[in-house]
Amino acid sequence: MVVLRVPRVYRPQADTWLLARALHEVPSLRGGRVLDVCAGTGALTLAAAAAGAGSLTAVDLSWSALMSTWMNCRLRGIAVELLHGDFASALRLPRFDVVVANPPYVPAEQTSGRGAALAWDAGHDGRSVLDRLCAMLPDLLTERGVGLIVHSAVSDPERSLSQLRGLGASARVVATGTVPFGPVMRSRAEWLAANGFIRPGQREEELVVIRVDRTSSPVVADPA
Repeated sequence: MVVLRVPRVYRPQADTWLLARALHEVPSLRGGRVLDVCAGTGALTLAAAAAGAGSLTAVDLSWSALMSTWMNCRLRGIAVELLHGDFASALRLPRFDVVVANPPYVPAEQTSGRGAALAWDAGHDGRSVLDRLCAMLPDLLTERGVGLIVHSAVSDPERSLSQLRGLGASARVVATGTVPFGPVMRSRAEWLAANGFIRPGQREEELVVIRVDRTSSPVVADPA
Protein backbone atom coordinates (compact mmCIF):
# COMPACT_ATOMS: atom_id res chain seq x y z
CA MET A 1 0.00 0.00 0.00
CA VAL A 2 1.40 3.38 -1.03
CA VAL A 3 0.59 6.25 1.33
CA LEU A 4 1.47 9.93 1.32
CA ARG A 5 2.82 11.59 4.44
CA VAL A 6 3.54 15.10 5.54
CA PRO A 7 7.10 15.65 6.89
CA ARG A 8 7.58 14.55 10.52
CA VAL A 9 4.85 11.91 10.27
CA TYR A 10 5.68 8.30 11.17
CA ARG A 11 6.27 6.16 8.10
CA PRO A 12 4.27 2.90 8.15
CA GLN A 13 6.57 0.04 9.04
CA ALA A 14 6.41 -3.61 10.09
CA ASP A 15 4.23 -2.91 13.13
CA THR A 16 1.64 -1.17 10.94
CA TRP A 17 1.43 -4.06 8.48
CA LEU A 18 1.33 -6.71 11.23
CA LEU A 19 -1.61 -4.86 12.76
CA ALA A 20 -3.31 -4.44 9.38
CA ARG A 21 -3.20 -8.21 8.82
CA ALA A 22 -4.72 -8.85 12.25
CA LEU A 23 -7.40 -6.26 11.51
CA HIS A 24 -8.63 -8.24 8.51
CA GLU A 25 -9.33 -11.20 10.82
CA VAL A 26 -12.00 -9.28 12.78
CA PRO A 27 -15.53 -10.14 11.50
CA SER A 28 -17.16 -7.12 13.14
CA LEU A 29 -15.01 -4.85 10.99
CA ARG A 30 -17.37 -5.17 8.01
CA GLY A 31 -20.06 -2.53 8.36
CA GLY A 32 -18.79 -1.51 11.80
CA ARG A 33 -17.71 1.76 13.39
CA VAL A 34 -13.90 1.86 13.42
CA LEU A 35 -11.54 4.11 15.39
CA ASP A 36 -7.88 4.45 14.37
CA VAL A 37 -5.91 5.60 17.43
CA CYS A 38 -2.60 7.41 16.80
CA ALA A 39 -3.52 7.37 13.14
CA GLY A 40 -0.31 8.74 11.61
CA THR A 41 -0.61 8.47 7.83
CA GLY A 42 -3.98 6.76 8.17
CA ALA A 43 -2.65 3.47 6.77
CA LEU A 44 -4.83 1.50 9.17
CA THR A 45 -7.84 3.67 8.37
CA LEU A 46 -7.29 2.74 4.72
CA ALA A 47 -6.98 -0.94 5.63
CA ALA A 48 -10.24 -0.81 7.57
CA ALA A 49 -11.98 0.92 4.66
CA ALA A 50 -10.73 -1.72 2.23
CA ALA A 51 -12.14 -4.43 4.51
CA GLY A 52 -15.61 -2.86 4.47
CA ALA A 53 -15.80 -0.69 7.58
CA GLY A 54 -19.08 1.18 7.87
CA SER A 55 -17.64 4.40 9.30
CA LEU A 56 -14.15 5.61 10.09
CA THR A 57 -12.74 7.94 12.74
CA ALA A 58 -9.05 8.78 13.11
CA VAL A 59 -7.48 10.52 16.11
CA ASP A 60 -3.96 11.89 16.54
CA LEU A 61 -2.14 14.57 18.53
CA SER A 62 -0.32 15.71 15.41
CA TRP A 63 -1.95 18.05 12.91
CA SER A 64 0.58 16.80 10.34
CA ALA A 65 -0.58 13.22 10.93
CA LEU A 66 -4.22 14.19 10.51
CA MET A 67 -3.37 16.03 7.30
CA SER A 68 -1.66 12.88 6.02
CA THR A 69 -4.68 10.76 6.95
CA TRP A 70 -7.02 13.23 5.26
CA MET A 71 -4.94 13.29 2.06
CA ASN A 72 -4.73 9.50 1.81
CA CYS A 73 -8.45 9.08 2.40
CA ARG A 74 -9.35 11.93 0.06
CA LEU A 75 -7.33 10.43 -2.79
CA ARG A 76 -9.30 7.20 -2.43
CA GLY A 77 -12.71 8.78 -1.94
CA ILE A 78 -12.94 7.54 1.66
CA ALA A 79 -14.98 9.48 4.21
CA VAL A 80 -13.28 9.85 7.58
CA GLU A 81 -13.97 11.84 10.74
CA LEU A 82 -10.78 13.45 12.08
CA LEU A 83 -10.18 14.18 15.76
CA HIS A 84 -7.24 16.29 16.86
CA GLY A 85 -5.97 15.48 20.32
CA ASP A 86 -5.53 12.64 22.75
CA PHE A 87 -7.53 9.47 22.17
CA ALA A 88 -9.56 10.35 25.27
CA SER A 89 -11.39 12.79 23.01
CA ALA A 90 -13.06 9.79 21.34
CA LEU A 91 -14.89 8.98 24.59
CA ARG A 92 -17.48 11.66 23.78
CA LEU A 93 -18.47 9.79 20.62
CA PRO A 94 -20.69 6.69 20.34
CA ARG A 95 -18.74 3.53 21.08
CA PHE A 96 -16.87 1.67 18.36
CA ASP A 97 -17.11 -1.86 17.02
CA VAL A 98 -13.38 -1.93 16.31
CA VAL A 99 -10.54 0.14 17.76
CA VAL A 100 -7.10 -0.26 16.22
CA ALA A 101 -4.05 1.36 17.79
CA ASN A 102 -0.35 1.70 16.98
CA PRO A 103 0.66 3.97 19.87
CA PRO A 104 4.12 5.25 20.84
CA TYR A 105 5.92 2.47 22.75
CA VAL A 106 9.69 2.99 22.55
CA PRO A 107 11.40 3.63 25.92
CA ALA A 108 13.15 6.99 25.94
CA GLU A 109 15.75 8.47 28.25
CA GLN A 110 14.18 11.85 27.63
CA THR A 111 10.90 12.61 25.87
CA SER A 112 10.73 15.80 23.83
CA GLY A 113 6.94 15.81 23.55
CA ARG A 114 7.01 17.38 20.10
CA GLY A 115 7.79 16.75 16.46
CA ALA A 116 8.16 13.34 14.88
CA ALA A 117 9.22 11.79 18.22
CA LEU A 118 5.59 12.00 19.33
CA ALA A 119 5.04 8.89 17.21
CA TRP A 120 7.47 6.68 19.14
CA ASP A 121 8.79 8.15 22.43
CA ALA A 122 6.80 6.73 25.36
CA GLY A 123 8.52 7.60 28.60
CA HIS A 124 11.30 5.83 30.46
CA ASP A 125 9.57 2.43 30.40
CA GLY A 126 7.77 2.72 27.05
CA ARG A 127 4.40 2.66 28.82
CA SER A 128 3.38 6.32 29.12
CA VAL A 129 0.75 5.93 26.37
CA LEU A 130 0.12 2.18 26.61
CA ASP A 131 -0.96 2.31 30.26
CA ARG A 132 -3.55 5.00 29.56
CA LEU A 133 -4.74 3.28 26.40
CA CYS A 134 -5.21 -0.07 28.15
CA ALA A 135 -7.15 1.65 30.93
CA MET A 136 -9.44 3.42 28.48
CA LEU A 137 -9.88 0.91 25.68
CA PRO A 138 -12.87 -1.05 27.10
CA ASP A 139 -14.79 2.21 27.44
CA LEU A 140 -14.32 2.91 23.72
CA LEU A 141 -15.80 -0.43 22.63
CA THR A 142 -19.36 -1.56 22.08
CA GLU A 143 -20.54 -4.57 24.08
CA ARG A 144 -19.13 -6.93 21.44
CA GLY A 145 -16.40 -4.58 20.30
CA VAL A 146 -12.85 -5.63 19.47
CA GLY A 147 -9.65 -3.70 20.11
CA LEU A 148 -6.26 -4.36 18.53
CA ILE A 149 -3.04 -2.88 19.91
CA VAL A 150 0.45 -3.41 18.51
CA HIS A 151 3.64 -2.80 20.44
CA SER A 152 7.12 -4.16 21.03
CA ALA A 153 7.97 -6.92 23.49
CA VAL A 154 10.39 -4.35 24.91
CA SER A 155 7.33 -2.54 26.30
CA ASP A 156 6.03 -5.50 28.35
CA PRO A 157 3.04 -7.16 26.63
CA GLU A 158 2.26 -9.11 29.81
CA ARG A 159 1.58 -5.83 31.58
CA SER A 160 -0.86 -4.84 28.83
CA LEU A 161 -2.63 -8.20 29.06
CA SER A 162 -2.86 -7.98 32.84
CA GLN A 163 -4.26 -4.45 32.79
CA LEU A 164 -6.92 -5.29 30.21
CA ARG A 165 -7.99 -8.49 31.94
CA GLY A 166 -8.20 -6.60 35.20
CA LEU A 167 -10.86 -4.42 33.59
CA GLY A 168 -13.01 -7.43 32.73
CA ALA A 169 -11.95 -7.70 29.10
CA SER A 170 -10.67 -10.77 27.29
CA ALA A 171 -7.13 -10.10 26.05
CA ARG A 172 -4.70 -12.31 24.17
CA VAL A 173 -1.79 -12.10 21.73
CA VAL A 174 -3.05 -12.90 18.20
CA ALA A 175 0.01 -12.10 16.08
CA THR A 176 3.76 -11.76 16.51
CA GLY A 177 6.69 -10.92 14.30
CA THR A 178 10.43 -10.45 14.73
CA VAL A 179 11.99 -7.55 12.85
CA PRO A 180 15.37 -5.80 12.74
CA PHE A 181 15.67 -2.62 14.75
CA GLY A 182 14.58 0.48 12.92
CA PRO A 183 16.49 3.78 13.10
CA VAL A 184 15.03 4.82 16.47
CA MET A 185 15.78 1.54 18.24
CA ARG A 186 19.27 1.39 16.71
CA SER A 187 20.05 4.91 17.85
CA ARG A 188 19.32 4.07 21.50
CA ALA A 189 20.33 0.39 21.59
CA GLU A 190 23.17 0.97 24.07
CA TRP A 191 20.86 2.84 26.44
CA LEU A 192 18.18 0.15 26.12
CA ALA A 193 20.73 -2.55 26.93
CA ALA A 194 22.17 -0.61 29.86
CA ASN A 195 18.68 -0.31 31.33
CA GLY A 196 17.73 -3.94 30.84
CA PHE A 197 15.21 -3.55 28.02
CA ILE A 198 17.26 -5.64 25.57
CA ARG A 199 20.26 -7.97 25.65
CA PRO A 200 23.70 -6.50 24.91
CA GLY A 201 24.22 -6.71 21.18
CA GLN A 202 20.53 -7.35 20.43
CA ARG A 203 19.46 -5.72 17.18
CA GLU A 204 16.00 -7.16 16.57
CA GLU A 205 12.72 -6.98 18.43
CA GLU A 206 9.54 -8.96 18.68
CA LEU A 207 6.30 -7.18 17.82
CA VAL A 208 3.00 -8.35 19.27
CA VAL A 209 -0.62 -7.63 18.43
CA ILE A 210 -3.00 -7.89 21.38
CA ARG A 211 -6.68 -8.48 20.72
CA VAL A 212 -9.16 -7.16 23.27
CA ASP A 213 -12.76 -8.36 23.40
CA ARG A 214 -15.04 -6.44 25.69
CA THR A 215 -16.82 -9.35 27.33
CA SER A 216 -18.23 -7.45 30.29
CA SER A 217 -18.61 -3.94 31.64
CA PRO A 218 -15.28 -2.44 32.65
CA VAL A 219 -14.48 -2.51 36.35
CA VAL A 220 -14.25 1.01 37.74
CA ALA A 221 -11.40 1.33 40.20
CA ASP A 222 -12.26 2.63 43.67
CA PRO A 223 -10.81 6.17 43.85
CA ALA A 224 -10.11 5.63 47.53
